[in-house]
Amino acid sequence: MRDLRWACLGLLLASLCGVSGCTMVKPYQRELLAKRIMALDPPPEAALLEQHVYQYREGSAGGYGGGGGGCGCN
Repeated sequence: MRDLRWACLGLLLASLCGVSGCTMVKPYQRELLAKRIMALDPPPEAALLEQHVYQYREGSAGGYGGGGGGCGCN
């Protein structure tokens, strides 16, 4: 009986902690809460810079998505 009381108290505490994280966000607040880092696609400038760095590191241009490792065994 004592274990059941502790289990119920723990369940109640866990549910209160879970419910306290929910809040309503007004549409005009969403702009301030959104972070650029959370975007799925990077900004075009960042994508171009990353592509440039990749080309510099690999010593090649283009060929994205193709097979082969540079040994001629495509």
